[in-house]
Amino acid sequence: MRPTSSRVVWQKWTDDSSPDLPYLLTVARNLVGNAYRSRDRRLALQEKLRTTAVQRFGDDSENVAVQDAMERLRAKDRDILQLAYWDGLGTSDIAKVLKCSESAAKVRLHRARTAFRKQLPAGAESTTHKMGV
Repeated sequence: MRPTSSRVVWQKWTDDSSPDLPYLLTVARNLVGNAYRSRDRRLALQEKLRTTAVQRFGDDSENVAVQDAMERLRAKDRDILQLAYWDGLGTSDIAKVLKCSESAAKVRLHRARTAFRKQLPAGAESTTHKMGV
């Protein structure tokens, strides 16, 4: 879980002092910088995985199509699909990770699968069938 600026300030705040504006701005700047670095690392990893798949399997491979489709998904959809297919979790375990009911996890997974299918190029039905999506 990423810390929020209010949580960071609250943890550092003692009864005998109150945070001043420069400190609050520094905390906010650091958190924003961390978010940008995290995003940049994620994008670099995605590009490296795609480049490796292209080199290994060719530009038209199912692996590249899956990676491209996953990249175009919303983060929430990508995360739940990774929990289901990468980590191999069932809906009850996904519900625990997401801190929601099992029925909510089933609905979210269904919606993510639908969004994934829409992102795949035409003719990629074999890929979705292999994945069970």
